[in-house]
Amino acid sequence: MGSKKANSELLPGTLDLLILKTLVCGPMHGYGIAQFIQQTSEDVLQVGEGSLYPALQRLLVNGWVVAEWGASENNRRARYYQLTSAGRKQLAAERRDFARSIAAIQKILETT
Repeated sequence: MGSKKANSELLPGTLDLLILKTLVCGPMHGYGIAQFIQQTSEDVLQVGEGSLYPALQRLLVNGWVVAEWGASENNRRARYYQLTSAGRKQLAAERRDFARSIAAIQKILETT
C-alpha cells in the first residue's frame, strides 16, 4: 500500500493566488500568511520563507499589496501586508485563470 504523504509543492503560479486570497481576511504578517495557508489546507500546503517572501515582494512591486511595520502577537516587529484594490482585481483574474486551468486538467483526466 502507498504511504499517505502530503505533497506540499504548489502548482506553478498558485502562490500569488493563495497569498492574495489569504489577505482578503485582513492584514497579516508573513508568518501568519504561511500559517493560514498550512492550516486551511489541513497541512497539505506549506509555504517556506524562501518562496513566501519573494512572492510578497513581487506583490508589493506590482501594487497588489501594501506593507506596514507593526508589532506581532508576541510583540516582535513584523511587516503586515494588506490587499489593495488592484490586488482584489488581480485575485479575481487569477481565480478565473486557475478555474480555467483546473477545468482543462479535469477534461484530460476524464478522457478514456
